[in-house]
Amino acid sequence: MSDGVAPSKEIVLGVSGGIAAYKACELLRRLREAGHRVQVVATPNALTFVGAATFEALSGREVLSGVFEHVPEVTHVALGRRADLVVCAPATADLLARLAAGRADDLLTSTLLTARCPVLAVPAMHTEMWEHPATRDNVATLRRRGTVVLEPASGRLTGADSGAGRLPEPVEIAEFARLLLEEPATLPRDLEGRHVVVSAGGTAEPLDPVRTLGNRSSGRQGYALARVAAQRGAHVTLVAGTTADLEPPAAVDLVAVRTTEEMRRAVVDAAKDADAVVMAAAVADFRPTAVAGFKIKKGDDEPTAIHLTRNPDILAELVTEQVPGRLVVGFAAETGDEDHDVLSYGRAKLARKGCDLLVVNAVGAGGGAHHSAFEGADNEGWLLGSDGSSVQLPMGSKAALAARVWDAVAARLG
Repeated sequence: MSDGVAPSKEIVLGVSGGIAAYKACELLRRLREAGHRVQVVATPNALTFVGAATFEALSGREVLSGVFEHVPEVTHVALGRRADLVVCAPATADLLARLAAGRADDLLTSTLLTARCPVLAVPAMHTEMWEHPATRDNVATLRRRGTVVLEPASGRLTGADSGAGRLPEPVEIAEFARLLLEEPATLPRDLEGRHVVVSAGGTAEPLDPVRTLGNRSSGRQGYALARVAAQRGAHVTLVAGTTADLEPPAAVDLVAVRTTEEMRRAVVDAAKDADAVVMAAAVADFRPTAVAGFKIKKGDDEPTAIHLTRNPDILAELVTEQVPGRLVVGFAAETGDEDHDVLSYGRAKLARKGCDLLVVNAVGAGGGAHHSAFEGADNEGWLLGSDGSSVQLPMGSKAALAARVWDAVAARLG
C-alpha cells in the first residue's frame, strides 16, 4: 500500500534560508513519491544553500522565488488558491517572525497570506534562537491563528553545537503532511502540560546469546502515537522495544529496552507522574525458563523442547495501581474464529483488563484490509471505552489512528 493519501494533491513547499534546506530535497522526494504535485517556493537565501536545479529536477517544475516572476499570473494569489497544503521546511526564525507579523515582502510570505489551506511550519534554528522569547511569542501567535508549528528535534546543529532546534527528519515531516491532508484539524495543542507515556515495538526474550523469541511488531503505531502527542503539546516518554529501525520522533524522550521485564520497569517508573499511559507495544507473553550461556548448536544434544514461563502483564499492573486521574489505554491484536469475531474478543479483553480505553486491531495471515496492524504504514480497528462507547477507526495512516486515540484521551482528561 502506498504511503501517500489520495494522489494529485497540490502542495506548496516553502524553503527558507537555513542550513537545513538540504533536507527539503529529501522531503520533496517523499512528497512526490506519495503521488503529490509539489511546487517549490524558495526564498533567495534558500537558493544560496540549495540550487534551483536540484529542486527542479526533483519536482519537475520551475522553482519560484521572485515576486516579479510571471507577473500576469499574479503568482502568489494563484499558488495560495490552488494549494491543498503549504509546508514550510525549514522555517527559520526570520520566516516565523515575518509570518507572525503578516509580512508579504517576498513570494513565500505573500503566498502564505493568500493560502486558505492547512499550513505546516517546521522550525530549524540554533537552540538560543528557538528558545528566545521573541521566537516563542511568534510561534504562539501562529498557533493561535491555526498554523501548525511543529516542535523541532534535538540533536546536532551546525558545527559542534547540539540541542533543540534541529529540523525533524523528512520522513516525519512527510507523515505530518499526510495527516493534515487526511484530517486538517488533527493537531490541536490540547495536551499542553500533560505527561504521557507510550510503549512501542516488540520485546525480544533471549534463548541463548544469539537467538531471541519475538514478534512481528514494527513499532510504527507506537511511534506515531508518541509523535502526534508531542506535536499536540504533551511531554512524551516513549519506551521502545524492538522496532524496524525507525527514526526517533522529534521532541520525545526515548527509553530503549529489549525484554518485557525491562519494558515493565521503564513504563512503571515513567508512569508514576503520567496523565496517560498508552500500551501500544506488542510485548511477549512468555519467555524461556532458562537462557543458555552459549549458542545452542545443532547436533545430538540440541533441545527437543523449549520451556516457557509467563511474562508480567504490564497493562494489568498499571490498571491495578489505580493512580487517581491517570488514564490507561491498551492495544489488542486479535483474530476471530468460528465462535466469535474480533470485536467480541476485544470487548471481552477490555472487561478483563479493566483499562479506560482499548484499541482493537484485526490481525492474521489472510491479508486484506482487516489484517493491517503489523508492519504496514496504515491501520484500522475500533476504540472501545470502559463506559461502553465504541468508535470505529477507519483505514488510514497510523498517525491518523493515533490522532483519534489522543482525541479520546484529551476529552477524558479535559
